[in-house]
Amino acid sequence: MSLPRRTEMPRKLRDRKCRSCGDTYSPWSSTQKACSPRCALALAQQQRERKAAKAAKEMRRRNRAAKERIKPRGTWLSEAQAEYNKWVRLRDYGEPCISCGRHHQGQHHASHYRSVGACPELRFEPLNVHKSCAPCNSHLSGNLIEYRLRLIDKIGQDKVDWLEGPHEPKKYTVEQIKAIRADYRRRAREIRRAIDGR
Repeated sequence: MSLPRRTEMPRKLRDRKCRSCGDTYSPWSSTQKACSPRCALALAQQQRERKAAKAAKEMRRRNRAAKERIKPRGTWLSEAQAEYNKWVRLRDYGEPCISCGRHHQGQHHASHYRSVGACPELRFEPLNVHKSCAPCNSHLSGNLIEYRLRLIDKIGQDKVDWLEGPHEPKKYTVEQIKAIRADYRRRAREIRRAIDGR
């Protein structure tokens, strides 16, 4: 005579927190995530919105990458110049204008002693670029006679003579320009943190 088979009682699932409203509930299934159909619909809507936001973010990332692939060299150079100029203004923080010697309260520029047009190989040379007030740099074309006198005081006659001498032309590749941009962006952040931490 065979013994009757024992039927197992289904295990009671532990109470859970609803992922939609946060209330505690007793689930009827191990896959249940919400306490009610209304919360389940709300949860499904949240998941759809999250997926859509993730897809939009990925699309923006792809668009940025595509734009960077077709960006001309001149645009990369302008972006690198902007990061470099920001670094110059932060490096010379607290110093007066290189041309007039005033502590100007208005806008400051990164002024090239040898201009980018005349001497493009010195566009990223730290000895060649210093903080200047907007009136001197924009309205007086750098105020170069005064600039030179104060530059000699700041870096010495021998370095000014070197700046004024001949230089090998430089033809930066896009990869080199990207590296310059990244480097001066990093340096500017470091100086900004140091200034803010004073």
